[in-house]
Amino acid sequence: MPKSRIRKKADYTPPPVRAQAVKLGNSAWVAPVMLAMFLIGLAWIVVFYVTDGSLPIDSLDNWNIVVGFGFIAAGFGVSTQWK
Repeated sequence: MPKSRIRKKADYTPPPVRAQAVKLGNSAWVAPVMLAMFLIGLAWIVVFYVTDGSLPIDSLDNWNIVVGFGFIAAGFGVSTQWK
C-alpha cells in the first residue's frame, strides 16, 4: 500500500497589528448616580408606606409607588453605562 503524503503546515504568522481603539474607562459619575437612583426609589417607597400614603406627595396617592419604581428603573438604565 502506498504511503500518503504528509502535509506541511504553514509557519505561524501573527495577525497584523491594528491601531488600538481608545478605551474609555468607567466614568466617575455612573456608580454614584446609579446607587443614588436606587436609594431614592427605595426611600420614596418606604416613606410612602411608613406614612400611610400621606408623604412624599399626597396628591399622587398610590402613584407614589410608580414614582419610586421609576427611580429604581432609572438606576437600572444608568447601570447599563457601567463598564
